Amino acid sequence: MEKTLFNNEIQNMKNYIMFEIKARQNELTPMLKAKNRAPIALSMGAPVDRVPEFVIGKTAHYMNNDSLHTYSTPKGEVRFLEAVSTYMKNRFNVEIDSKKEVVSLIGSKEGLSNLVRALINPNDDVNEQDIILVPEPGYASYSQMIRIARGRAYGIKLTKENNYQPNLDDVLDEFIQKGNNPKKIKALIVNYPNNPLGCTCEAQYLQHCVDFCNKHNILLISDNAYCEMYYDEKYKPHSALECKGARECCIEMYSFSKSYAMTGWRMGWACGNELAVTMLSRMKSTVDTGIFKVMQYVGADLLESSEGQEYIDSQNIKFKNKIQKFVDGLNSLGYNIQMPKTTFYLWLEIPARYNDCEEFAADLLETSGIVVVPGTAFDKDAKRYIRMSVVAGEESLNEVIERMKEDGFSFS
Repeated sequence: MEKTLFNNEIQNMKNYIMFEIKARQNELTPMLKAKNRAPIALSMGAPVDRVPEFVIGKTAHYMNNDSLHTYSTPKGEVRFLEAVSTYMKNRFNVEIDSKKEVVSLIGSKEGLSNLVRALINPNDDVNEQDIILVPEPGYASYSQMIRIARGRAYGIKLTKENNYQPNLDDVLDEFIQKGNNPKKIKALIVNYPNNPLGCTCEAQYLQHCVDFCNKHNILLISDNAYCEMYYDEKYKPHSALECKGARECCIEMYSFSKSYAMTGWRMGWACGNELAVTMLSRMKSTVDTGIFKVMQYVGADLLESSEGQEYIDSQNIKFKNKIQKFVDGLNSLGYNIQMPKTTFYLWLEIPARYNDCEEFAADLLETSGIVVVPGTAFDKDAKRYIRMSVVAGEESLNEVIERMKEDGFSFS
């Protein structure tokens, strides 16, 4: 069989970076175990804690309902969509029409990918491709999704200097000065709280994004997967849908993966602009038949339960304590980082003696069994940074600090 049978982009694309790292970890595991350096994964952003006991009990209950073992629909069960509407009202004081403004997702990653495909008119001519503005550093899959759809991702730099909240009017001016056509811009993706930086933004900045998108007839895609991970009420994340005019331009993505450690369940939703929700639903109708009904009923109960909120609160306390101890440990080795305001990610500058982040990440893995992600996975220019996902247990995190100390991975 000829490789040319397949899509040109797929032929030339590598696997998603997290799976590449996992494969390398597996390859080295026997050698690492032999020298008492069994891998400790700080790579993938996947909580390792048990899902809420409430979820386990509800799943057992609904599994006995024979009517829930049949096909659902991509749009979602009425029970689930109504629970999403209730959640959005309780959490953000945002009114959502469950019949028109919500669609279920098989995880927010699926929703983002299908939305991108629904937006972009495929074109192999880079000068004629539709464009989606993406954060840099940003979730590695954004650019890959756009590339597969045969569009172009244009990176918006998030830096300390712009407080990780760039002025979009300045971004557009620079975009045009580089010879790009603003009429080709289809959407802007924002991700607050942010992966990989661990930062968030004020409500005023989300309003700036909404105003910009309405002014230029651009869809605002708000990836709000980490909205329940915060460690100070002062930095409690917002929804872009709280903003004036958001209904005209914004669709927002949510996930059960981070809030409830339900990564394997693949469950989430999108809500907001009715046309965007309709088009995403239409796209999904050709590729899936919805989430398992039992999961939707469990998810609905969880969103409306006190147990769900109690789990979020307890996890945030646990993560705050765990991350702060880990940050203190890294700083004792000469690193200069602060406790993130949101998420479980640390964006760490590498020691000057290393040429780049890929060399440092490889050495850290091969010498100490510590698995991290090079910054270039999130931004080609982030050669002096790595991302650590602080998801392991406290004992493992203590072991990471000890290994780094023993194996010479201090900052200086």
